[in-house]
Order: sequence, then structure tokens, then C-alpha cells
Amino acid sequence: MRNQGLGSWPARRARMTPDRVALSHRGDHRTYRDLRTRTDRLAHALRGLGVRRGDRVAYLGVNHPALVETFFAAGLLGAVFVPLNHRLTAPELSFVVEDAGAAIVLLGDGQDGSGLPGRHVPAGDYERLVASGAPGPIDEPVDRDDPCLIMYTSGTTGHPKGAVLTHANLTWNVVNLLVDVPFAHDEVTLISAPLFHIAALAQTLLPSVLKGGRAILEPSFDVARVFDLIETERVTVMFGVPSMFGFLARSPRWPSADLSSLRHLLCGGAPVPMPLIRSYEERGLTLLQGYGMTETAPGALFLAAEHAADKAGSAGVPCFFTDVRLVAPDGSDAAPGEPGEVYVRGPNVMPGYWRRPEETAKVLSPDGWFRSGDLGVADEDGYVRISDRIKDMIISGGENVYPAEVESALYGHAAVAECAVIGVPDERWGEVGKALVVLRPGATARPADLLAHLDGRLARYKIPKYLEFVAELPRNAAGKLLKAPLRARYGDPARTGGADG
Repeated sequence: MRNQGLGSWPARRARMTPDRVALSHRGDHRTYRDLRTRTDRLAHALRGLGVRRGDRVAYLGVNHPALVETFFAAGLLGAVFVPLNHRLTAPELSFVVEDAGAAIVLLGDGQDGSGLPGRHVPAGDYERLVASGAPGPIDEPVDRDDPCLIMYTSGTTGHPKGAVLTHANLTWNVVNLLVDVPFAHDEVTLISAPLFHIAALAQTLLPSVLKGGRAILEPSFDVARVFDLIETERVTVMFGVPSMFGFLARSPRWPSADLSSLRHLLCGGAPVPMPLIRSYEERGLTLLQGYGMTETAPGALFLAAEHAADKAGSAGVPCFFTDVRLVAPDGSDAAPGEPGEVYVRGPNVMPGYWRRPEETAKVLSPDGWFRSGDLGVADEDGYVRISDRIKDMIISGGENVYPAEVESALYGHAAVAECAVIGVPDERWGEVGKALVVLRPGATARPADLLAHLDGRLARYKIPKYLEFVAELPRNAAGKLLKAPLRARYGDPARTGGADG
């Protein structure tokens, strides 16, 4: 094959295990032979619509086999896949489509393309489009360093940026993951996190295809549905952010659910609270923690299963083919125990942002180091704990306060279901912490109780001056906590009292 990119993966896997099920979706099962045949046809059909090498092909919709087929078909043509976040507003989507210069947008079930620029393929026309394509392979030459994907980062301010990931970036990420996680050929991978985010695509779908496993595509994360699928389909692999695993652990079904099939639980996107780690350990399960971002495709650090207990709370060490530095403000390497900005270099690091050379230059050095904007602290063994986003760090009376550390301590209280800590202005200290807490169902507590819980667990300057109970915390589609809306809504300290507020 002249195609050395990901578009060739369905054909490569089909010649090895054509009759294994590749994708399952609401009772529809497609083998690797089906995936290859349909991907070939779709690529021919897209070529018939004028899509050529380097063109951007966008998909708008929830997790579905059509999304996966579109991804691989674009790769067959040497085109660039652009997954769209269906939860964005019409103006936000229009910006992304225009910014990417998408030649065509394929719409999933229930998606209305009105108002979007460019050419659309309605969901009702998708099967006709596939059937219209000629059978047989397309052997377009595609190099591993060609762009494969433009994934737009979920920025909390301003417009999102499109991170360009090459076929090599994504391939090396899968290799890095398989070094640490022994995926087998018979894995049943549940994908309920959205495929328009990098972890679901690169940490679950692609390893599953490479190994010849079966991926169950779910349109969204639903606690009851996840338990049902684990039990009936014998799910072996899952990815989730901590909040998703937390919802499962707090479910009434948790103590009695049959979880015996689970082998690998990949968790990332935010620091994992110790109580959550213990909840899974009590069920004989290990949360495999890691750290990464869209720009690194995404894996940068990984905590292997054998160190999940003794290095709990750490994001691990650099992945096998990836290097990580913690850089102090003066540019030197931070010493063990001292915070530094996380820099990442390796074959999984993006070449840059789409059509944004100035933004690329801000984060990517000439010798390939990517500046993450995150703070990390390494122990004497080189295991890195992610402290916080640099922009989220609170400077109170000249002392650095890392919200993630405070949040972890709050999670140790039995009444706390979710929490977030932000900085608010203070006349005396410049800035102090404010905690927003969601209580567990049926739990009762006063703000003073929770703040007292922190006394003795944290230095006094780290304890929030304010604490307020809220009904929910804002999160994006991947489950990541969004602190910008919290600052906008709760950032005025005058709206609440202190320990008795």
C-alpha cells in the first residue's frame, strides 16, 4: 500500500481479521470487512463530490459508525478530518467550519446544518452516499507526516484553535499507549466519551482498531446504560474523565454491579481524587491515570498499573517515546518537589495550530518542545503530579495556592460529590480561594463544616476564605470542569459570606 496513514488501517486490519466485529452501535454490528468495504465506498463517493488531498472533511454528530467511517475515508483520500463538537452553538460551529475551510460537512442523525457554511450531506443521505461509491480500494499515497486531523481545542475564552495532528502523531500515541496498557485482540471497548475529543478517538477507538478489538459506540454517557453494557456485553476497556467514573461509583448499582469483565479503566482530563481511586480499589479495579492534551495526541504521562497504589495521585512518568520537562520560571529544570511548567516533546506532538503561526510560536519551540500551560511537580523518582493550570493558580499573600490540591482535600469529606476552587479578589491578600461545592444526594453540611475539615490537612493560607454550595458545576462535552464560567458567576466575594456563608 502507498497509503502509510490511518486511512489504510481498516484494510490492514481486514486482511488479518475480516470477520471480527469492529464496531457495534445500538444492535448494529459491523465487521472489519464491512468497515473496509464501506470506508472504500465512502472515499470514492467523497472523491466524486470533489474532495481531494489536503481538503478538510468535517463531521457533525454524536458517536456513530458514520463518524468512524468518515474519519478513515478522509484518510484514504489524504484529506484532513475535522470532528465538530455538536454541543456548540450555531455561531461557534460556523466559526470552526469557516476557520478549517471545510470542503464538506457530513451531518449525523438529528443535526441541522442550516446556517453552516459550505456543502452539507444530510444524515438521511449518508447511506445513499456510501452506496453510490465504487467498490474497491483507493491507493492514494499518504505519508505519515501528512496532516490527518484538525481537532479544535475547547478554549474557555476567545475562539478555539485547531490543533493539527499528523498520521504519525496519532500512530505514535497508540504505540505509547500499548507499551503501558496490554490491549488484547479480544478487547470490548466502550466509547461513551465523545469522539470529537482526542482521548476517546486516540486512546480508545484507534487502539481498538489496531488490535482488532470491538468498539461499542454510545451517543452519550449514561450511568444506567454503562452498567447494562458492562454486564451484557462484557466490556473490558473504558475511558472516562474523573467525573464520569465518579458518577458510576455514586450510583446505587455500584455495590452490586457485575464488573468482572473490566480490564483497563483509562482515566484522564483532570486530577483523580483519592477517594475515587479508593472506591475503585475496593471493587478490585485500578484507574489507569495519565496526562495529556489535544496538542500531544494526547498522551504525555502515564501511571502504570503496578504503581497505581504507591504513586496514587500522580499522572506517572513520560510515555515511552515521549519526553517531559518541568521548567521553572527562570528556564531551568525544576527540582524535585518544586513546581514547573510541563513541557512535552516527542513524535506525538503536533506540528502546530491550523493557520495560526503566531499562536504556534508561543507554545512550540524551534527544537520541538510544547509548552502546556500546566504546572507539575515531580517526586524523587520522576513521577509527576499535575498541580494546576498556570492561569488557575491562586497567588494569596505571595503564596502559590493550587486549586487541585485544595479540591483533593475537599473530596476527602463524605458529603462532597463535586467541588471546584477559584480565586477571588481580596483587599488584604490580593486574592483568596473560594470553593464551590456540590453535595452528595441526601448529604447535609454547613460551609463551616467543610472548611473545618481542611484545617490541619492544608496550610492555613491554602484554605478557602469562602465556600458556597451549588447545584452543579459547568463542564464541557468531555466532562472537563470549566472554571471561566465559575469565575464569571461566583467571582465576586461579596455575594457570599465566609465559613457561615
